[in-house]
Amino acid sequence: MMRNEIKYSDEILEMSGNVRDVPLWRKVNLTIEEAAKYSGIGRNKLRELTDDENCPFVLWVGSKRMIKREEFEKYIRNQYSI
Repeated sequence: MMRNEIKYSDEILEMSGNVRDVPLWRKVNLTIEEAAKYSGIGRNKLRELTDDENCPFVLWVGSKRMIKREEFEKYIRNQYSI
């Protein structure tokens, strides 16, 4: 394995310094757009869900809304409908 590479299972991710190179399923937090692509849930619905101050998977970074991926996955698994 070369320097500046991280091995995950059978894949090698180059550490280019660009967060966009990390697969969505490896990211800790997702943007609304990434979460929409990842889950198939629309951006407007995600904004509606994360407007609730008790939302377990939202993380506010200043005025930027981020989705905590693992908590989001747990939330989706436990819902019948949203």
